[in-house]
Amino acid sequence: MNVTDYTIRNFILGCGSSESISPSKWLKVPVSNILQSLRNRLEDQEISDRSFAHRLCRLIPAQCPFERKVEFFGYVLLTIPPLCKLNPLYDDLMALRFRALCYLAEEWGEDISQYC
Repeated sequence: MNVTDYTIRNFILGCGSSESISPSKWLKVPVSNILQSLRNRLEDQEISDRSFAHRLCRLIPAQCPFERKVEFFGYVLLTIPPLCKLNPLYDDLMALRFRALCYLAEEWGEDISQYC
């Protein structure tokens, strides 16, 4: 089993069976099914470890990264929209971060102002 098969089976499809998954099979899966599977995994993720909660709070930004304009001699070459508009999992990631913050504050009584 290669890394791609393992990742797709265990983290995207969530089946973990031992049968081989060829790339042609998983490329035919509609994107909406893959996104829904990822959303379900994020929603079902339990926060039960203090270090994991800290890691989530550090890795997931508190707010949407800002919009940028790339200029060259006063001319706008490229406009980058706010990245949260491009990420279909943004709301789910924010909910996961919020649950991690609540876990740290309620279970461990930590000051979470450093993550806000």
